[in-house]
Amino acid sequence: MSEKKLALVTGANKGIGYEIAAGLGALGYRVGVGARDRTRREAAVEKLRAAGADAFEVPLDVTDHQSVTRAADLVEGLTGHLDTLVNNAGISGELGPEWAQDPTAVDFGDLRTVVETNVIGVMRVTNAMLPLLRRSASPRIVNVSSSVASLTRQADPDIEAGPVMAVYAPSKSFLNAVTVQYARQLADTNILVNAACPGFVATDFNGFRGPRTPEQGAATAIRLATLPDGGPTGGFFEDDGAIPW
Repeated sequence: MSEKKLALVTGANKGIGYEIAAGLGALGYRVGVGARDRTRREAAVEKLRAAGADAFEVPLDVTDHQSVTRAADLVEGLTGHLDTLVNNAGISGELGPEWAQDPTAVDFGDLRTVVETNVIGVMRVTNAMLPLLRRSASPRIVNVSSSVASLTRQADPDIEAGPVMAVYAPSKSFLNAVTVQYARQLADTNILVNAACPGFVATDFNGFRGPRTPEQGAATAIRLATLPDGGPTGGFFEDDGAIPW
């Protein structure tokens, strides 16, 4: 019997992250549930195991270097390698009426906090896990982005772009740019790096107002996490295919 593939999903204790972990678990992956909150992390792992998934806890705060280092050590101690990393953990920052974030009145502390989680946190975790990913036969990195990261869509007057979000949306555009740079840097390896848009999903992130379920939102990330060798890298995708930058 071949050894199970090992995946780590950050922010996997609830919502889209949980469903990504559940989907990978259903495909036979051993799944690490990365999350800060111990109680929620334990509950998520218990629920995943009850559904038949091989899940385990990974205490992880993506904004804390020591926490990330300990998480990498934990994963290495299990199998010595990592097959799939899904960087799902993210925050929106303070939202005004109808989710608006006015660039002319932005709180720069809030902006820094969002970038620290949504961009620097992703890079911190990715860099810590790269030595383990390099030991995998078919490593995959998926960064969970958003359609509001698309500058093409945001700037097109004929497309309904939603509210102005001067903190969250640019942080995801930044994440997309970083995704491309990782793909370029790792182009001569077997590591595929892509960004996934889950769509407008009903989670506590948006007051459960989205029309899509977390399970639907997880689908693209799961597809990119399980790409065959020779699949795309450095792309930005949703259910219907590639999203314009």
